[in-house]
Amino acid sequence: MPLSADSAETLALTALGWLVGNDELLPVFLGSTGAASQDLRASAGDRDFMVSVLDFLVLDDSWVMAFCDANSVPYDLPAQARAVLSGGADTHWT
Repeated sequence: MPLSADSAETLALTALGWLVGNDELLPVFLGSTGAASQDLRASAGDRDFMVSVLDFLVLDDSWVMAFCDANSVPYDLPAQARAVLSGGADTHWT
């Protein structure tokens, strides 16, 4: 069953909360996105920002596994949520 947009948004918000609570990864996330910690709450309603949260999370399998284990969700769910929120568009870096 495909992931709904609401479920994808909920998972992205959960991922953001997990990042905020992670003292090691939060500074890395903020540095990579250019976001400021005081802007996180306001940005949580922005779909593009939520895609960036999931983009960051799926950069490293160990981060995906830690997030999914902490939230009892399947390991492939963050990538599915990212695809739903981005409209199925993949980022091409080349």
